[in-house]
Amino acid sequence: MATYEIPLTATPQSFSIVLEDVTYRFTLKYVTAPMGGWLFDIADQDGNDILCGAPLVTGHDLLEQYSYLNIGGQLIVQTDADPDAVPTFDNLGVQSHLYFETP
Repeated sequence: MATYEIPLTATPQSFSIVLEDVTYRFTLKYVTAPMGGWLFDIADQDGNDILCGAPLVTGHDLLEQYSYLNIGGQLIVQTDADPDAVPTFDNLGVQSHLYFETP
């Protein structure tokens, strides 16, 4: 198993990334509302949506319920000092990290 950190900053963002030899477009946005937080979208390299509005939550593989997408690994969010602490607007990419793990 290999683990790679996907570099993030504590700001809404869009970027392209290659995972398992496939280029994806990730978009992260923050929703300020009760039960809000960081959400992410995944699109293909042409901008066609694959997954929209999934929350960055800790404690499990973010892609588990979307295995039919065949992305080829797991997306895991963890926060330093408390791996189960949900990422805040200010600590994403600083203390809260997004990892891609391959089997």
